[in-house]
Amino acid sequence: MDNQTEVRKFILLGLSNVQGLQKFLFMLFLLLYLSTLLGNMAIMIVVVCEPRLHTPMYFFLCNLSCLDIFFSTVTVPKMLAGFLSGHQGISYTGCLSQLHFSYFVGSSEALLLAVMAYDRFVAICNPLRYTLIMSPRACLQLAVGTWTTGFLHALMHTVMTSRLHFCGPNHIQHYFCDIKPVVRLACSSSQLNLNLLNTITGSLAIGPFVFILFSYLYIFSFLRLKVQSKEGRRKAFSTCISHLTVVALFYVPVIFNYVPPSLENSPRWTMIATVMYNVVTPVLNPLIYTLRNVEVKRALKRRLFTRELLAQKMFCLAACVG
Repeated sequence: MDNQTEVRKFILLGLSNVQGLQKFLFMLFLLLYLSTLLGNMAIMIVVVCEPRLHTPMYFFLCNLSCLDIFFSTVTVPKMLAGFLSGHQGISYTGCLSQLHFSYFVGSSEALLLAVMAYDRFVAICNPLRYTLIMSPRACLQLAVGTWTTGFLHALMHTVMTSRLHFCGPNHIQHYFCDIKPVVRLACSSSQLNLNLLNTITGSLAIGPFVFILFSYLYIFSFLRLKVQSKEGRRKAFSTCISHLTVVALFYVPVIFNYVPPSLENSPRWTMIATVMYNVVTPVLNPLIYTLRNVEVKRALKRRLFTRELLAQKMFCLAACVG
């Protein structure tokens, strides 16, 4: 091992090495990334500025939008730069940093979706105690807990990956530094890394997902048996379906990637699944919550479109005076 060269730089092979696709992929992912930024920033601005949305549900939605922005920002700008330059090199330190922040944000989002399911469970099944259980302090503690757990989970993988020795091939079959393709290149034993990936990361994927499913099974049973008002059922179902759609878009590809205990998944299918929860889902989340949520749509119209019309009127007035 002492006579072998230590790898200090990796080459990301990316989504495709076909030259004719590079410009198309650049434009596609640039559009998706800008949509992620604009959509999620709009949600955050509206939630902060609109007093009617200062509730636990929208507080957690604001956290979700923040995580979605970070999630895409960790990987997409580097991928866009690679499309332009045709070379997707990344330093050893940059690779570890990208690995850390992608797992930090991803695991935090997985836990946050479970917290949002718990919020809906309390709001629908125990409405009289909702304000007591989901107090501002409790909401803050839940949010801090999800971010802290995600950070510690990512730190574990980062430290364990940094202990591996890389001395041979440096071509990563992915568009960012994910653990599975990185540990494939290690010269030293990576069995402990894989065991942690299968047990800890697998548990972080399956545990919250099972909790969400049982929560909604109870919620739907409660609505069917206890709630007689059709309007009450419709409103409750509307918020639940939005959240369940986001859960499905996020968890299905995550479980596909991290629950199987084998490294033998096809790199192409692994990248497709990763693109789904890393790039596509952050774009769709604002649309899902906006299109199915009357309160958010009204707030967007008041906060965004009203100011735009006011600016137009001021511009016309200034033109007339001039």
